[in-house]
Amino acid sequence: MQIDEQNPSPRVPAKIVFGARLRHAREGLGLSQEVLAEKAGLHRTYIGQVERGERNISVDSMERLADAVSLPLWDMLKPLSAA
Repeated sequence: MQIDEQNPSPRVPAKIVFGARLRHAREGLGLSQEVLAEKAGLHRTYIGQVERGERNISVDSMERLADAVSLPLWDMLKPLSAA
């Protein structure tokens, strides 16, 4: 985690933010990881790894997942403190 000298609070990596927002959106839609994977054309285990922040996800995969949960990609990357 990086710390900005102007703002001493640590920055949450984008892959963690994206994964948390993806899980929240998926659960809100009542989708399993398997169903989300099918909608996005990705593997079920990959979804879990993304949600846990274990994968360095490509922009293309982020777009596919954002589309699968019907959210704009930019919304999925907002800092966790933002609504």
